[in-house]
Amino acid sequence: MSRAPLPDDPLDPRARQLLRTLISRYIRDGAPVGSQTLARHAGLDVSPATIRNILGDLEDIGLLSSPHASAGRVPTAQGYRVFVDSLLQVRPLPDTEMARLRQELPAGTGTQALLGNASELLSAMSHFVGVVSVPRRGQFAFRHIDFVPLDGGRVLAILVFADNDVQNRVFQARRSYEAGELERVANYLNRNFAGRTLAEIRAALVQELRRARDEMAGLLAHSVELAEQALAPDAGDPVPEAAVVGEDMLLAGQTRLMGVQDLADVERLRDLFEAFARKREILQLLERTARAPGVRVFIGEETGLAPLEGMSLVTAPYAAGDRPLGVLGVIGPSRMAYDRVIPVVQAAAEALGAALRP
Repeated sequence: MSRAPLPDDPLDPRARQLLRTLISRYIRDGAPVGSQTLARHAGLDVSPATIRNILGDLEDIGLLSSPHASAGRVPTAQGYRVFVDSLLQVRPLPDTEMARLRQELPAGTGTQALLGNASELLSAMSHFVGVVSVPRRGQFAFRHIDFVPLDGGRVLAILVFADNDVQNRVFQARRSYEAGELERVANYLNRNFAGRTLAEIRAALVQELRRARDEMAGLLAHSVELAEQALAPDAGDPVPEAAVVGEDMLLAGQTRLMGVQDLADVERLRDLFEAFARKREILQLLERTARAPGVRVFIGEETGLAPLEGMSLVTAPYAAGDRPLGVLGVIGPSRMAYDRVIPVVQAAAEALGAALRP
């Protein structure tokens, strides 16, 4: 997980136990935690006065703050960081919830449907915002293509990919094609290039055309022309139907944040929703973690995004086998149940990757 440790880790065992207990209770109750409460629940044989002294030390080094005099203390972003990195006990997701993920993200489903389901599941299971970056279509192998002539020299390309996603792309050809010509090109592409990515197909066609002579040259020339347009990277990608925030990222559950106690300020919510609508900055943040293994947690200003101040982002990459495809995660208030959210994100990444594996 992403970490910004304190120098030399100045916490002794009592301070660590008090910090763990305070943050756990604050996450649960949402109210500042005082020394009397900690004396009852921290499991330490020390007086409230000693606890107050330790809390004062934790406040001095920036792990806690006092919102009001004599009202108890709350964790700072740095306090949450220490909690997540060294005090949190994370258990695997229960078998019943893992089974739910596998059931809702079954292999053989089209990629767009899987991604939409994943973002919805992340939101439902965390009660916050689920986010999934959309893989580029060129990352998937091509399985089959058909061409259909349309009026005005336009051509409909029906593409089937190895992940069972089907795309219809309409493009303007340089000349009109008869149905028989298009069928010959489709047969050639299906026979020679199934199982290869779009970029590999385009490169191979150009090389083949350079080597071709006589009767093959015409077929290859037509194949190159049609493939350049039909197999262009992400050209004509369909817009996802559920939870759309542009074609690069899916979000689900934004309205759940309206009921979060820590986000009662209307201006804060407006800034958040504007950031979701722009999505470019959040997508760039996700892409920073695409090749980093395991779960990463960004707390507050660690995201580098002003609208996410007071928020946390928990992410994990998902992959088909050894091939990274994207990143998914949960966006919520820093006062989130990390012990709950982290295993949900990890398990969702594993389930989505398994469903997308060829």
